[in-house]
Amino acid sequence: MTATLTACVIARDEEERLPACLASLEFCDEVVVVDSGSHDRTCELAREDGARVIENKWQGFAGQRNVGLDGASGDWILEVDADERVSPELACEIRNLIGNPPSEVRMAAIPSRDFFLGKPLGPSSRYPRYRHRLFRRGAFRHNEERTVHEGLWPDGPTPALEGEFHHLLASTWDEAMHDAVGYARLDATQHTRPGAREALAGIFVRPAAKLVYRLFVYGGWRDGWRGLARIGLECIGDSLAVVLRVRGGALQGGEDGLGQHSPRLGPVRLVGVAFDQRVALRLVPWLEQAAAAGADVALITAERFDDVPLPTRRLDGLGPGALARALDAEDQVRPIDALVLDGRRGRLLLKLAPRALCGEIDPLDTDRTPSEAVRKVQRATRTPEPT
Repeated sequence: MTATLTACVIARDEEERLPACLASLEFCDEVVVVDSGSHDRTCELAREDGARVIENKWQGFAGQRNVGLDGASGDWILEVDADERVSPELACEIRNLIGNPPSEVRMAAIPSRDFFLGKPLGPSSRYPRYRHRLFRRGAFRHNEERTVHEGLWPDGPTPALEGEFHHLLASTWDEAMHDAVGYARLDATQHTRPGAREALAGIFVRPAAKLVYRLFVYGGWRDGWRGLARIGLECIGDSLAVVLRVRGGALQGGEDGLGQHSPRLGPVRLVGVAFDQRVALRLVPWLEQAAAAGADVALITAERFDDVPLPTRRLDGLGPGALARALDAEDQVRPIDALVLDGRRGRLLLKLAPRALCGEIDPLDTDRTPSEAVRKVQRATRTPEPT
């Protein structure tokens, strides 16, 4: 039997943007719109388009998304926001995937292309900036304790699709500033009040480091003044969130555990890095054996391979910035537990990459057998199940 697909959309006062969103979902078998109290024609337009509307008082992003999941009947769920559109290429790719999905796949990662002040962005918005919005119904549920970062965490092999979400960000400066302030307020509610040193670092040091990294290491300068503006607003929002935490009067302490860091679930994730064909050809059989031992594997390489039976991401350059971008993309698809290296160049460039993108433990080398490496990473990154 053909798998069915339900699109779940959360909305409020979206009569201007919702019609185009729904038009991009015509390939879905069912559309559920969860409305949180619109004062315009949002509900009317959704019903006219054939969507089923659930009117529900605002419960936070995670709560509203869970209402949509409860109201869906499809075998697979596609979560979409009113300011997003599904490209025709993505629609075709989704249908192909759910028509014959691998048995171990419960979720897919979808790249999101941000449009800011009327133009598409690339590296300044960390494109492809994967979203985990396509998954089997009943397999996942949102954490309603989160006010932001309510996305789902993959717990197994996660295909990275190529078709895009088109995400419409602010079209005017007023809207951009309003969004930055609103997001900072939400983000501030997920943390306790910082101490003096942490507050100074959060207000000044970390935003400045983020600006430099995103502009020059990640390559955000390529998007011109719009890219600079987008990154700058994010950094201002980060600083404002810390200021709001300081003023909030919460108890002293650090993060309350509801930040952006994802839990380590499912099989261990190993990503090989190769800058030349010789190294890549040594890594491929090693990674295949690691996959046979139960690991979720991928390969980052400067070479183009058409017949490698592994998920492969090609580097867009040979410098540390290219490596950082590729590692960031793979970590977005599913958090990296450990890198696998076989070559001096990769080790040298890895020293220039942000530590947060290099896995939970030190890189592995191919001198260790794949099965032994998988067991080592499993012990280091997974909490043993209670007996």
